[in-house]
Amino acid sequence: MQNRWLRGVITIVLVVLFISTLMDFLNAPGQTPTHAPYSTLVVSAQHHQVATAHVDPQSHVVTWTTPDGKQYRTVYAPNDTQRLSNFLNTEGAKVSIAPTSANSMWLSLLGDILPILVVGGFLFLILRQGQGGNRMMSFGKSQARMLSENLPKVTFDDVAGVDEEKQELEEVVDFLKNPKRYLDLGARIPKGVLLYGPPGTGKTLLARAVAGEAGVPFFSESGSGFVEMFVGVGAARVRDLFEQAKKNAPCILFIDELDAVGRMRGAGYGGGNDEREQTLNQLLVEMDGFGVNEGVIVMAATNRPDVLDPALLRPGRFDRQIVVHRPDLKGRIQILKVHTRNKPLAKDVDLEAIARRTPGFTGADLANLANEAALLAARARQKQITMANFIEATERVIAGPEKRTRVVTDLEKRVVAFHESGHTLVGMMVPHGDPVNKVTIIPRGMSLGYTLPVPEEDRYLVTRDQILDRVAMSLAGRAAEQIVFGEVSTGAHDDLEKSTNWVRQMITEYGMSEELGPMTYGTRQDQVFLGRDLIRQRDYSEEVASKIDQAIRHIVFQQFERAKSILLQHRATLNRLALALLEKETLEGEELREIVFGS
Repeated sequence: MQNRWLRGVITIVLVVLFISTLMDFLNAPGQTPTHAPYSTLVVSAQHHQVATAHVDPQSHVVTWTTPDGKQYRTVYAPNDTQRLSNFLNTEGAKVSIAPTSANSMWLSLLGDILPILVVGGFLFLILRQGQGGNRMMSFGKSQARMLSENLPKVTFDDVAGVDEEKQELEEVVDFLKNPKRYLDLGARIPKGVLLYGPPGTGKTLLARAVAGEAGVPFFSESGSGFVEMFVGVGAARVRDLFEQAKKNAPCILFIDELDAVGRMRGAGYGGGNDEREQTLNQLLVEMDGFGVNEGVIVMAATNRPDVLDPALLRPGRFDRQIVVHRPDLKGRIQILKVHTRNKPLAKDVDLEAIARRTPGFTGADLANLANEAALLAARARQKQITMANFIEATERVIAGPEKRTRVVTDLEKRVVAFHESGHTLVGMMVPHGDPVNKVTIIPRGMSLGYTLPVPEEDRYLVTRDQILDRVAMSLAGRAAEQIVFGEVSTGAHDDLEKSTNWVRQMITEYGMSEELGPMTYGTRQDQVFLGRDLIRQRDYSEEVASKIDQAIRHIVFQQFERAKSILLQHRATLNRLALALLEKETLEGEELREIVFGS
């Protein structure tokens, strides 16, 4: 916008200069005359020193020449044109009077008006810039977008893996379609519905599906869209948003990433007087204050419900709070069906097998997985997406793309082979280990190799023995290096970190230590303005801290020795696994189990 106005100003200036130059050229076709006073003209005429005179009634200028060819220019009084002409004729000068024409009138008029137009143009531009104050006032207008009818309509059929959540929201849809049925029974529909859960689980998609099913206007706004640098803008936008919603009631008002504006009050450095808290206060008033918001249902999504202000979560504001979990095995199968229904799949594609290989994946992860498989098939010029494409896409999402061009020395390759063989062997020998589906020494992402255990079922509880088996498997890579090479490498850095964290959680959070008993130690500090998990405050003595350190060290060392014992007991199997990896680089499925357990 500013560039366009600048170009306009430059154009006006250039036009003014051009017209000014043109007028000078038309008015002075020959040499530039010398200005002379009116008295000089009179005296020269009386002495017969005026040979010719050209009188212009429009500009009230007489241009005269002397007998020797010198040219002068004199301004006379506006009403003296005829008298001056008669005087010059009497004194023997050859007089000519310029005719009054439309062109000369317009040139004269333009010369008078053009400066006024230029000044007026500049004033107009300044006023337009001054109206930035009006635009600043327009900051108080809500930036919410109404879902366009031209966009693809999303319904509950497009949302899979969240059957219970959809059932909760169907009640909201039914109220919007048939409000009389509920009002006759004295029921009150929830004023607000809060969707929370891990990122990528489909919270925003669920909200769009509710709007698609109900067929009502759907206003969408981000929590960060309310807060600006100017004080009072956020509160004004909240008011304007609810005004728009009331005019279009019944409707759904959706606020994404609610934690950006709904964080707990009094936690920031600005106390209760900062812009975000004023915006939150206005939101609280609009949702359940003296005003009436009949027919306006507020939906919001966040993955940080722990930092929201308690006043926002009470009944009467967000009455219904729906947790959107990561999908289970059945849910992952349904989600894969949704994201592959428009893709040509080969006959060997088994969606259940893919779902089993992706525990913990969210709906967004599975959508990305299906897209990656399609990209791999297109890159290979295939007409259909095969199971191999899905397997490769899964590993790309988990560990990153293959790095076959990475130069690895023979010694490093042997170390990685025995390291991964240690993980695999111990993982398959411990009683609570997950079945190892694949092991490879082909570099992927940041790792030089990896072992892929796949749980047989989804787990929501973990026992102490399962954690200990997981720690033993994690430490088995380092144990294998020590047994075979007599020294250890930096390749076990991540294994050591994960093992230590698991054991620390066992003791301090889950109370699974025999020495310290069924107690939790330390209070989690989730300061909402400093970030999450910044520090775990110690609420115990130095003596207890020393016992915790000793317990962690004891369990980690115990599981490390346990892993070494298993590997020494099956040393021949460890060697076979490592040699097979060095030869084939990747082992999986039946081939892997045959090497470990024999035929």
